[in-house]
Parts: sequence; C-alpha cells; structure tokens
Amino acid sequence: MRRLADIAAPVVFVALLLGGWEIACRALEIPVYRLPPPSAIGTALTAELPLLLGSGWATLSTALWALVIASLCASALALVAGLNGLIEKAIQPVVVTLQVTPVIAIAPLVQIWAGLEHPERAVISLAVVVAFFPIFSGALTGLKAVDPDLERLFDLYGASRWQKLWRLRLPAAVPFLLEGHKVAAGLAVVGAVVAEFGAGSGGSQGLAWRIIEAGNRLQTAKAFAALLVLAVMGAGLYALLQLVERRALVWWRGR
Repeated sequence: MRRLADIAAPVVFVALLLGGWEIACRALEIPVYRLPPPSAIGTALTAELPLLLGSGWATLSTALWALVIASLCASALALVAGLNGLIEKAIQPVVVTLQVTPVIAIAPLVQIWAGLEHPERAVISLAVVVAFFPIFSGALTGLKAVDPDLERLFDLYGASRWQKLWRLRLPAAVPFLLEGHKVAAGLAVVGAVVAEFGAGSGGSQGLAWRIIEAGNRLQTAKAFAALLVLAVMGAGLYALLQLVERRALVWWRGR
C-alpha cells in the first residue's frame, strides 16, 4: 500500500499541475505561440514524434560519447593525482577553472579549433568538459577516502604501493566513482544541448536545433515537445545509471 502511495503521489501532483496549466491557458485566453496548453503540446508531440526521436537520439549519442571520453580522461587523471599530491595541487586549479567557466562562453573557440565543417566534434568536446569534473572529483575523493586503520594494516603487512592501490584505494573509490558517473550523465545531456546551442548543431540536428527551429517559427508547442523529450531522455539515463549503481554497490559490498 505504501509503495502504491509513493507512486501515486507524484502522478497526482503532475496531473494537478497540468490541469491547472490547461485551465489557466484557456481561461486567460493566452495565445498558443506565447504559452501553449498541455493539450497543444501533446498534439505537437504526437505529430512530430518521429522527428523529435531522431533528434533526441543525435543528442543522446553525443552525450554518451562525451560521458565515455570524460570517464576515461577523468578517471586516469584522478588516479595520477591520487598517487601524487604534488600533481594534484598542480592540476586542481586548472580543473576547477575549467569547471566554473560557462560552456557557452568557450563554444565559439572550440568550434574554431574543431573545424567549422565538423560541428559534432565541438559539441562532443564541450559536453566532455561539462561531464569531466563530477567524475574526476568523485574518483579523487574516493581514492583518498581510505580507512586509516586499513591503511596501517596494509603497511604492517608490508604491502607495496601498487598492492595498496589495487586492493585498498581502488575498491574504496568505487561508490564515489559510481556517484560521479551518475551526476555526470545528466550533465553530459545538458552539456550536449548547451553545446549545440553555442557551437551550432546544423550538422547533427539534435534537440537544440529543433528548439531553435521551433522558436524561430513561433511553434512554441513544438519547442515544449522537444523539451519534454529531452527531460524524459535525461531522466531515463539518470534512472538507468542509478539502477547500475545500486546493483554494482550490492556486488561491491558482497566482495
């Protein structure tokens, strides 16, 4: 019964929001191009679904590529930084500066470096920048979150540096690394869309391109439909990684 209530509560809340939105748009006679009611968005979504799904896959594939590249680069760099405190202090300011710099601000530069004829390279590069920091931060925090008593025990038994890394520090980093990837997955989708806006998405025609196209034509309902596809896609990716995290942690604790 409680599980049913947990499922019903958000469904009822969303239904009330959509109902209030629909009633307000009709009662106030708001123009559809300014704020479409949910019924108009649903009609646009049904009519444009194949096109939006194709564009959604273009954006999602970009985000997945960015997540893989960011995972490899961030994990390797965190491993090097975790083994050497001097390297960590050297690269930390650069990593933080890169994280706090708005992607939209560096998008034109990355577009030039990637080549104007290859906008997809710029979009992937910018999405990698957005997804990099959570993985790096999680991996580095995990490598340093070792139980001091276990570390002293390893020293007592004469474990080498590589044995401590493989058998102690890397296992300790697993929960933090999984959490970092879960956060980075959502950011990769956001970064891909923002990068498409900033770097130009005419080559790949992702969801950002559809939103821009709909906005220029005052097709606000279509823009909302594209946003809905984007939201469902991001939530689905987050839920998938949350499931992977839960299963991986069960395996990790068992070992």
